[in-house]
This record gives sequence, structure tokens and C-alpha cells, in this order.
Amino acid sequence: MKTRLRTLLTDLMRIPGLSGHEGRVRKYLKAEMQAIGLSTRTDRLGNLIATIEGAPGAPSVMLFTHMDQLGLVVRKIEKNGYVRVERLGGVPERALASQAVLFSIGEGRDVPGLIANKSHHATQPDEKYKVVQYPDIYIDTGFTSAEEVLAAGIDVGTPIVYQPNVVELAGERIAGTAVDDRAGCAVVVEAARALAKADKRPTVHIVFSTLEEFNLRGALTAAQTLQPDIAIQIDLILAADTPDMGSRGDVRLGEGPGMAMFSFHGRGTLNGTIPHPALVALFEKTAKAEKINLQKSAHIGCLTDSSYVQLVGQGVASIDMGFPMRYSHSSLELCDLGDLEKLTRLLVSAITDIGPDFSIDRDDFEQ
Repeated sequence: MKTRLRTLLTDLMRIPGLSGHEGRVRKYLKAEMQAIGLSTRTDRLGNLIATIEGAPGAPSVMLFTHMDQLGLVVRKIEKNGYVRVERLGGVPERALASQAVLFSIGEGRDVPGLIANKSHHATQPDEKYKVVQYPDIYIDTGFTSAEEVLAAGIDVGTPIVYQPNVVELAGERIAGTAVDDRAGCAVVVEAARALAKADKRPTVHIVFSTLEEFNLRGALTAAQTLQPDIAIQIDLILAADTPDMGSRGDVRLGEGPGMAMFSFHGRGTLNGTIPHPALVALFEKTAKAEKINLQKSAHIGCLTDSSYVQLVGQGVASIDMGFPMRYSHSSLELCDLGDLEKLTRLLVSAITDIGPDFSIDRDDFEQ
């Protein structure tokens, strides 16, 4: 499993798929689902959906993760060929200077670029500690005119991502582009492989969602169609084991999967997820039985698309599960393959324990 996870992750990290432009990622994942023996369908927003039928009478499960990534879009092409941009998603401006990027035009037609960084020798004292705001950022493609840029296929609205990259570090740690959430995609593919072979299981809808980094609502359309009883969302869990993150919690890279006990985003959207107690109990029990260390996280500033999925129909029993990750939303994020493997095992074991007698009645859990 770990070898397959490594291959899936590294393959997916090299495929550009800005939010709203996930086609190449979806094509790869569709092929993986078909190789497992699962047929897929794609809705109008671009969500990729596969259903594994299970025991009648058991609560249905939507196991989902997002396949898009954050980045930039072209706002303006200057006459001299420099490209101005808008952010798409939570792109950290302080991490942009001198980054290599890719204009995602189409397979075999993508164009590399470089986010400009003013020459150090010309930097004035009052500029040395200043972060350039995105309206002032420009990208150098090497072209010298707007006509050359347009001829290369770059136009207003063209998607831009960090230059796809994979860096294998010591042990089982992998850094690179869009670990958020290509690592989640790798885990869900492996979980689907195991669930498709399981002797017992509920009906499980596998969803690779769109638009998470844009507005967090791509998965909402899939949930409205599928009407699941339970939603299990897979995404990063902020690792707090670096010198700058110690006060944010106790989640550590390499020490097992994570379970979000509270998430809330107060900047621009008043939403978040408090997990359903039945699912908290399920994953705690399963982790203990499987001897998997389960880490817990509670954060303001984080938000996933479960925040909206949970509001569908009569309400969906929802939980955010994930893998510890360092350096979120930068061009090089970092995860641990061992955490991905344990998360996959935990998911499969927990989901196969959801049978006709599994209660999601809150009164059975809340006192």
C-alpha cells in the first residue's frame, strides 16, 4: 500500500489543476477508479463520483477529498510581456517572490514563468522587509511583448500554479506541490481499492471534489445529489511540531492520522465543522482496535468543504479526518507517507464497521 501511495502522490503532485480547472487531475483519478473496477460519473461542476454499493439499511457514506489546488489567474498582460495576476485561494503573498510558476494551458503546451523579485542590489532600506502585495506582483515569462504572450496561449483568465515539484526527504517524508490535497486524493484512491474488496460495508460514495480552494462549495453539489447520511472529508491537519507552530496544538508529523475536533474560519466566512459525536466515537474506537495513534486538532483559521456538506437535506453527520502537514499553501508542503498509510487503514476499518445498526442519532451520544 505504501508503495502505491507514494506513486499516486508523486504522480498527482506533478499534475496542474487550479481550482475550476481540474480536468487533468480528474482524468488521472478516473483512470485509477476504473482500474479498481469502479465506474465514475462527472457532474456539471466537475466533481468525480464513484459509488460502491453496500449493505441495505446501513447509513450511506460520502468519502470525499478535493482535487483542486490554489494559485493565480492572469488579470492583465502588459505591452512589454509581463503578466499581472489575481490570487485564487489563500495564496500567501510573502511566499511568492522568485517562485517558479506554470501557466496551465494544456498538456504539452504549458508555459513556465517566474514571479519577479526586485534585484537585491537595487532594494532600498525601506523595502527590505516589505511584502509585495499581489496587485503589484508580475510574472516574467521571457517573452518581450503582449503579442508573444498571447501567441503562447496565455490570455486573461489563464490558470497559474506553482511549478509542479516533488522533493523526497529523509525517511518517508515527501515535500512538493499541492500536497493539499493530492495526498488526500491518494488516500481516498487506496481506501476505495480496499472498500471495493471488503466483505461487508455500507454504500460508499467516493467523491473527488472541485472548487474547494475557491469557495469550498464544489462538494456541496455532489452531496445534494447523493444525499448521504454520513460525510467523511479528507484533508490536511496542521502539524504543530515546528518552532513557529508550537502554540497551535500537539499534532506531529509521522505520528499518525488526525481528527479535527473543531474548525472555524472567521475571515470572510462564518463557518466551520464540529464533528458528529457518533463519528468521533467510531474513529476513536477503531484507532484503538487497530493500534493506530489518532491525533486531535482544534483550530480557528482552518475550513474545509464539510462545513457546507453537513448542511444538506436533514443534515449530514460529518467529520474532518486527515494527515499532518507542514507549510500549508506554500509552494513546498510536507507530509509523511506513514501517516497516509495509517489514515487509509483507519478509514477502511472504520467505514466497514458502519452497518444497519450504526446509530447517528445525536441523543445516543450527547449527554
